[in-house]
Amino acid sequence: MKITLTKNPKQKPDFSNLGFGKYFTDHMLLMEYKDGAWGEIEIRPFEPFAMSPASNILHYAQGIFEGAKAYKNDKGEITVFRIDDNFTRMNNSAKRLCMPTFDSAKVKEALFELLKIEKDWIPTAKGTALYIRPTMIADQPVLGVHASHVYKFFIILSPVGSYYAHGLQPTKILVEEHYVRAAIGGTGEAKCMGNYACSLLGGEEANKKGYDQCLWLDAAEHKYVEEVGSMNMFFVIDGVVVTPALVGSILPGITRRSVIEVLKAHNMPVEERRISMDEIEKAYDEGRLNESFGSGTAAVISPVGTLCYHGRDMIINNGKMGKITQFLYDEITGIQNRTKEDTFGWVTKVN
Repeated sequence: MKITLTKNPKQKPDFSNLGFGKYFTDHMLLMEYKDGAWGEIEIRPFEPFAMSPASNILHYAQGIFEGAKAYKNDKGEITVFRIDDNFTRMNNSAKRLCMPTFDSAKVKEALFELLKIEKDWIPTAKGTALYIRPTMIADQPVLGVHASHVYKFFIILSPVGSYYAHGLQPTKILVEEHYVRAAIGGTGEAKCMGNYACSLLGGEEANKKGYDQCLWLDAAEHKYVEEVGSMNMFFVIDGVVVTPALVGSILPGITRRSVIEVLKAHNMPVEERRISMDEIEKAYDEGRLNESFGSGTAAVISPVGTLCYHGRDMIINNGKMGKITQFLYDEITGIQNRTKEDTFGWVTKVN
């Protein structure tokens, strides 16, 4: 592994006012694939890299990414949350996009070196973290619809606060009734760039109507809940936590899996199954829709206070965070920041 440190370190941002994804650390990790093999991993100053206008990624969107977080306590100890699961999912995404897989153990070792170099960039206040963004892109300068033979893999780091500007205040979600994000058999279960590009219009239109994000429905019948652009969805109906089953068109979220495992560990009822908006609306009308929330690396757990369907706002739990939602947020963030015992083995110490 080659390490080149910057000679011009940046001024760090105000850690009390970070927002999300606005600032980047001094260094990045880079690895290139050509001639059928990955080259040496390099840690180098964060800077633009040259790319041909004919590069495959710019024309055919052969690109994937991940999102993880690192934390630091008041003793200076650095940890990461479920990073092995991130790299496993990234390799699965690579297979779906005809991209080369990588040795996750070597990449993790290099990432840990990068985190130690950037230790002073890791915020420690409640609700903050160092966001880890591994990315792989096709970089062969040849036009033609076929898999590239050249790739760049890189990891950049960003100190972050809350994903939503309003923090843990319940979000307002608009059910998208026209556009489609993904279909079974497509790339919905891969964390690829195109999935996010095709979700932008629905999100923009939801924002214009006063909602934070849109909720996608299935492509075939347009009635079953799938996911929000940045979160998997959960509903609490009659005290039972229900989340859409992984049928191939939604992302197998790592925080989603954490939610399910925490619930099962505490003997709380949880179901993975197809759930329609008609069922949700009926449960709401009958007073059985107790709570709703989303889960994802960026937001962790985000309560949903309003769900709009057929032009009707359903106000869930009086627009407040519910008890189960609060419990899950406290449990998962507690494990992440090590204020609660990690009985699952999710947290890995870096230094």
